Amino acid sequence: MPDLTYCARFDCDRCLTRCDGRSKSAYCFEDDVALSEAAEDWLAGYLADTLGVDVYKAPPRRHGLPDLALIRGEQVLARVEVKAQGRAFMAVQRLLPEADLLPYETVALNLSDIRRYAAQYRMDGVPLFLIWRVKRPCLGEGYWGQHIAALIELGNRYRDLRTWRRASTDSDYVAGEHRGVTVNYHFSLRELLPLADLLRAMPGGGGN
Repeated sequence: MPDLTYCARFDCDRCLTRCDGRSKSAYCFEDDVALSEAAEDWLAGYLADTLGVDVYKAPPRRHGLPDLALIRGEQVLARVEVKAQGRAFMAVQRLLPEADLLPYETVALNLSDIRRYAAQYRMDGVPLFLIWRVKRPCLGEGYWGQHIAALIELGNRYRDLRTWRRASTDSDYVAGEHRGVTVNYHFSLRELLPLADLLRAMPGGGGN
């Protein structure tokens, strides 16, 4: 896992494999879903093996609860939402100057999702985690995540300073329904935990 404090490694102006920084002209919803579902499948197996729990994987394209439920017996121990992200938000410092974010470390989440998951956690108190699979030239590939309560705290601290709305494109529509994400909230990998540390904070991981 990369050391995110090694700042010289992540100087985008000097990077030999610098991301292009251009917005995609098309956001293919189905491609994004396929990447997320591959990460979800891997993580479901990994959590089951590592934590010794049953993992229920919600059907694709449903709305409501997060992707995975960690179950032991009849008890839901935790819920997990999985995101897969590759491209860096290269313009984050220009477009969100007060967000305290750098391109290589920035990950995004649909703003409506985080509000829904926050409401779910407040309603039933079941631990809820969000995990991002991130793959970028400077980072390689890895998984980072955090408990929803910590993300709520960050949202309360930064408010709208980390919110960005992009323009919709035709590719956001599937069978006439708008499915693409256009309003995102952003976090830093420095504010998340690498997967090994996150597991210790999860039920059955030794930190409870």
